[in-house]
Amino acid sequence: MIDQLKAELAERAQAGLTRKRRLLQSPQAAYLIADDQRRLSFASNDYLGLANHPNLISALQNAAKEAGVGGGASHLITGHHQFHHDAEQALASFIGLPAGLLFSTGYMANMGVVAALLGRNDAIFADKLNHASLNDAAVLARAELNRYAHQDLSQLEKMLAASTAQRKLVIVDAVFSMDGDIAPVPKLLVLCEKYDAYLLLDDAHGFGVLGEQGRGILSHFDVASPRIIYMATLGKAAGVAGAFVAGDETIIEYLIQSAKTYIYTTASPPSLAAALVAAVNVMKSDEARHQHLKDLIAYFKENLSLKKWQLMPSDTAIQPIVVGSNEAVLGLSDYLLARGVLVPAIRPPTVPKNTARLRISLSAAHALDDVKLLIQYLHEAEQALLA
Repeated sequence: MIDQLKAELAERAQAGLTRKRRLLQSPQAAYLIADDQRRLSFASNDYLGLANHPNLISALQNAAKEAGVGGGASHLITGHHQFHHDAEQALASFIGLPAGLLFSTGYMANMGVVAALLGRNDAIFADKLNHASLNDAAVLARAELNRYAHQDLSQLEKMLAASTAQRKLVIVDAVFSMDGDIAPVPKLLVLCEKYDAYLLLDDAHGFGVLGEQGRGILSHFDVASPRIIYMATLGKAAGVAGAFVAGDETIIEYLIQSAKTYIYTTASPPSLAAALVAAVNVMKSDEARHQHLKDLIAYFKENLSLKKWQLMPSDTAIQPIVVGSNEAVLGLSDYLLARGVLVPAIRPPTVPKNTARLRISLSAAHALDDVKLLIQYLHEAEQALLA
């Protein structure tokens, strides 16, 4: 097996698909220290700049003094601390749903929800560009999997209309992580109501960014329905770690009893939950932070003018530039890195073949001058690398 793995790794390297970890030596910030070098970073999902916020740090430190470090047991034994309970209530209330449930990661949340609610006699309907966790969750559930072309609601409706499954669940990214586009949630909800389906929204990249005070995709579209099952990760805009699922009280209670990725794992550290409550409070009170991020997104879109590379249409903090080949996108990423700017090159299989791209992540931690510098270097790079 070792020889086979070596051969596969060599093939990956030859195709320009080898991934390398950077060694971070500072907190997340607009400027960070990585591999002993100071970099201007557009590579973080810390969209609101909360990962190093003093209120969150203080809340975590104080909670650790009170509750200790580890969760100590699963939630259904003795691991469910008051801090977890408070965070679940705060998060559900923030997005306007009746009940919430914390999970250790977004991956575990999606796997737990889909596998708990569906089985062999049921059907899943999934956008083809969904996150890997939703794809794996569908396989784990053993339900019939129907995948429709990205944002193709006519194809989705045909699939729903033809289905005779006992339970139907549409699963979709609210904000697609590699494209930055937003799912048409109101139209999806209409289809779910028409064909007696439920809707699982993965709002990993919308929570904290979209909607009033960053309340997410539901606020963005001003929609509400008992058919919605909402999931958001808490290590991105919220600045901490983990994920939560929110929805109808019966669904949440059922997940407590049946979601294996919730039941059979030790609870996350209670201090993280306390930091999450602090994050929600910052989101509610710091309107200027949200507005600054919106202003940066608008400025970037209005002032970047590329002739050959394609800036994809996105109104979110994710601003992808499609370059094409793996070699070309790595060359562009290296060009920027040589000038002290860190932007990751995203390659297959994360994105389709020949659509390798820079994935620029804007943050409220960035200053306008940071974005201006990025735009300058991108303009220069296009002239230099495509001359």
